[in-house]
Parts: sequence; structure tokens; C-alpha cells
Amino acid sequence: MEQPIKIIGITDGGKASLLPIYEKWIYESECLIGGERQLSFFPEFQGERIVLKGGLKSVVEQLQTSNKRCVLLASGDPLFYGIGSYLSKKIPVEIYPNISSIQEAFAKIQESWQDCTFISVHGRAMKGLAQKVDGKDKVCLLTDETNSPAEIAKYLLSYGIKEYDGYVAEALGGENEKVVSLSLEEMAGYEGHPLNVVILKRNGDGPSWSIGISDDQFKQRKPDKGLITKQEVRVLSLSELNLHENSVVWDIGTCTGSVAIESARIARRGQVYAIEKNQADYENCLENTKKFRTDITIKCNKAPEGLEEFPNPDAIFIGGTGGEMQELLKVCASRLNKGGRIVLNAATIETLYLANETFAALDFETSIKLVQISRSKPILHMNRFEGLNPIYIITAKHKEELE
Repeated sequence: MEQPIKIIGITDGGKASLLPIYEKWIYESECLIGGERQLSFFPEFQGERIVLKGGLKSVVEQLQTSNKRCVLLASGDPLFYGIGSYLSKKIPVEIYPNISSIQEAFAKIQESWQDCTFISVHGRAMKGLAQKVDGKDKVCLLTDETNSPAEIAKYLLSYGIKEYDGYVAEALGGENEKVVSLSLEEMAGYEGHPLNVVILKRNGDGPSWSIGISDDQFKQRKPDKGLITKQEVRVLSLSELNLHENSVVWDIGTCTGSVAIESARIARRGQVYAIEKNQADYENCLENTKKFRTDITIKCNKAPEGLEEFPNPDAIFIGGTGGEMQELLKVCASRLNKGGRIVLNAATIETLYLANETFAALDFETSIKLVQISRSKPILHMNRFEGLNPIYIITAKHKEELE
């Protein structure tokens, strides 16, 4: 192609939303590209029209070999969850943004937006949305017909997230423009225009938890309480996992889900996958994720079966192996992303020895901590200390990472 493609932002107001020079470029072009609605604003255009539907690969290939003067119409700001970022990496472009639906929506409710968290569920699953929203003062959501304001509200309410006022800004810039203020309960039953933006503004404090949630906060199997990674060991294990906001995490033998839940609250924009073989523990884990507002993927299965359905992880926590340690560690080592870590908790020296030998055979380097914790316990008018079971925390990394 001889010249860059002009990507011009346009709103639902059509031609009226464009600068005169932008309109001039459109009519001077030989090829006009955009969605059906965007193209309908220019019925008198005489050149070639390309309707954007589905994937962009075929359009990119067509443009790469074209010598025509082309203009592509995009919604609002093409670089805000738009087509501009994708195309700029594939072909030469010039980008001319318009007012985005986000700017218009915040202007309508007279709120600043520099301190807002922006999340798109347009064409994407809502999986993980609970931990992304929880605790944020302002959240703006880009929606679609499936992930509508009503479905978003129902989803958030299912995780006990109620402390937000909602605004639905519809068909901004068009004839059917409307902005409504709703509680989440009201929004759950609301049906509006399919083109909309949702803004959530926190109106009060919800529950909050710092790292190292108390053991008794988790629902556990009765009468066998204690099948949980204890608070102090959990904090140290999470530190060894070296999690980041976008980490993909596996929790194998999750039981109550304590490590998976705390991982999800750290890796809010990542993904957490947990597996548990015991049905009762699996059910408790599901309840705990609702309580702690963490939307993670949980399977009831005996690892390594079921792990093939998870994406490759950046961090793996192993709280229980179910007697299949060597095979399990082989699978984990083969799937772990470069720079990642495997953290295994062992309660016996036999498990410690076997894990260390297996990691060595897999060409992984290990570091080991022996954690011995005692907690104070009242006795008459005094206090004594009661020891917890000693735990070995084994952290394994690819050897080349350490060289």
C-alpha cells in the first residue's frame, strides 16, 4: 500500500460529530470501511465499501495489497478498546479520534473519570469481573447485548457486591440518547437500548480483607476442620509464588480455596484455576469464593486429570498431591511458563524428600523453608503457646532462570 489508512472516529451522531476536514477526507477516499451503521451515515458515497463483520484478518490482508485511498470509520476513540490499536500493528495508519462514549457518559453524570477503572466485557466473558470491581470507587464497563447492564448487575449481586450506584448511558450522541440512575437491584431488571455504557460509583463500604485472611473466616468441612493452608503458612507461600496483577495461577488440592482466593485478590486482572478431588471441599470452596468476591475456575477432579483444560500458568501452588506426586510434578513442570514458580507445601519429610528429588530430575532448582508456627492460647488467667504442625515450603524454578 502506498499511503496510510485514515482511521476516523465517529459517534452515533453521524456526520454531525465530524470535523469538516474529516468529512472531506471521507468523500475524497476511494474505499470506505466500517460497520453497517457507520457506513449508513454516508449513503451518497460512490467508492468501494467494505463492511466490517467478524474477524479483521481478511480485511487487513485486503488493505495490505490495496493502493486505494482508504478511510476506516471507528467508534469514538479508535485507541480505547477499539480497532486502532490492532490495525496500527499490522498496517500504516493515521488515527483521528472523536469523543468517546466514555467521555460522553461521564459528562452526562457530571463526574470526573481520570480516577476510574475501565473494564470491557464487550465480546468477552465476565469471568473474573468480581475481583476487578470489588473495592474500586468508580468503574466503567463497556457492554454488549449478552453482557447487558441487567446481566452485569445480576452477576455482581451474586457475589454480594451491592455497595454501588449504577448509571446506564444509552445511545450517546444519537436520537435515542438516555442516561438513567439505578441501584444494582433495579439494574438487574432493567432493559434498555443495546448500545450503552455502565458506570458504577461506590456509595459505601463493603467488606474488605487484607492478605492473610483468618482461617476461621473460611467455610471448612465438618467435623474435619483444619484441612486448610494455615494463615501464616499461606502468607509465606503466596510470597514465594511471586504473583503479579496479571498472573495465571493454578491451585492444586485447593480444599477450602484459601490460597486460590487470596491469589485472585492479588492477580485481579489475571486468572486463577483450582482443582479439588473431594466433593464436600469443592462445595465449600465455591461458597468461599462467593463470600470473598473472587470469581475463579474450580474443577472437582483428582490432579493431574483436568489440568489439561487449564491454560499454562505463571505460578502453581500444590497443597495436596493425592498420592500422585511424581506424575503431578512432571505435568506441572512441563506446563509452567518461563520465569514461573511452583510452590509445594509438605507436612512430612518423606514428601519433602520425594518432591526435592523429583524437581532435581526435572532440572528444577529448589529452595526450602521449614515453618514452625505457635499461636497463643489462654489457660486460666494466663496464656501459653500451642504449636501448629511444622510445614516445609518448597519453591521450585527453572534452573536457567537462576544462572
